[in-house]
Amino acid sequence: MWGIQGRVTLAATCFLMVASSAFGKANVIYGEDNRRDLFDSENNPRLVELARSTAIVVRKSDITATESGDRFKLPTETFGESQNLCKDEPFYDQPTPGFCSAFLVGEDIMVTAGHCITSQTACEGTGFVFDFGYDFQGKDLSTVDAQDVVYCKSLIARDQEGGLGKDFAVVKLDHPVVGREALKLRRNGDLSAGAGVAVIGHPSGLPTKITDSAKVRTNAADLPYFVTNLDTYGGNSGSAVFNTKTWEVEGILVRGETDFVSRGSCVASNKCAEGACRGEDVTKTSVFSQYVPAR
Repeated sequence: MWGIQGRVTLAATCFLMVASSAFGKANVIYGEDNRRDLFDSENNPRLVELARSTAIVVRKSDITATESGDRFKLPTETFGESQNLCKDEPFYDQPTPGFCSAFLVGEDIMVTAGHCITSQTACEGTGFVFDFGYDFQGKDLSTVDAQDVVYCKSLIARDQEGGLGKDFAVVKLDHPVVGREALKLRRNGDLSAGAGVAVIGHPSGLPTKITDSAKVRTNAADLPYFVTNLDTYGGNSGSAVFNTKTWEVEGILVRGETDFVSRGSCVASNKCAEGACRGEDVTKTSVFSQYVPAR
């Protein structure tokens, strides 16, 4: 089933019909739900640092300046409202302004999934917002600092093969990003099955979530992706997947299981045992690293 990246409402139906190719498979919870907000004390401090180099992907038309001009407004529709969630679902009241995730790999270069930015025209209508997360409880995310917003200027490279193929986009930003670490990519070799991985991104367009305690299920050398049991949702597409030993980016989260299942009049997260269901696919860095200058 092809799922959403972020908010799907009746008002968005026309957009979805036009941009259906931008929407990858949705995802699922494996075993315990390991999604955590930035302020959670269980987070590895290094992952919290790395989160500063990740961003939520938002339509440019959804980013509006405040009267002062130093902050921008974002949509405030909640997770519960956008998905008709059951009220006991985690993060029910949090906002969901985004539709994908992305990460910084150079001072003016971002990486995301190919189905998140499908063309130069789509690029020009896309913004990236850094620090869109709860680094303390109760933080107001209805507006963001203008300095934390950048825009897509042009496509450097992009590929989106059908089925289980490649899925990536490397884009140039409208201006350099300062004060944030460009993430390091694995450039040689393959990650072994059983290796520990983590993901930082925006499941269902939510504020930043760190998800760890996951492993690589399979990683065939002749395929452009590997499979994990990361707890991810639509909106995590484009998220950086990290090796929890080296902290290098191993790939881009691109597709997986169905997000939600019906529970009477509302929907709830789809849940699988740790080793069950299809797993979550990650496009390998080897597929796109040649388009990113080595550091």
